[in-house]
Amino acid sequence: MEGYPVKQYEVPVKRYCQTLDLEDDPELIAEYRRRHDAAWPEILQGIRQVGILEMDIYILGTRVFMIVETPMDFDWDSAMARLATLPRQQEWEDYMAFFQKSKPGMTSTEKWRPMERMFCLNK
Repeated sequence: MEGYPVKQYEVPVKRYCQTLDLEDDPELIAEYRRRHDAAWPEILQGIRQVGILEMDIYILGTRVFMIVETPMDFDWDSAMARLATLPRQQEWEDYMAFFQKSKPGMTSTEKWRPMERMFCLNK
């Protein structure tokens, strides 16, 4: 198994971990992956514009897991509220919702569920 490189930042960062479930259909999951490979430029710009430094999404079967790295002073709720107002963001959420176990019109914050860290090697 290969590991994934982690970017080093000049400032301390914090991490958010979230998950959601996809529909259990291999063809839909393949299309979900393709759409992320061709994410719209406005979406990527918006993610950076609200202060997110890095975002990784991992997949295992129908479960996706997202890791978001931000500066220490990042406020998740205000950043997500701002992100939801940016151009094409809700259109992107609706475009991707077909593959996700979510309800139409849900925002990113409503679909992605925060995970609780239950163990840390280096406290």
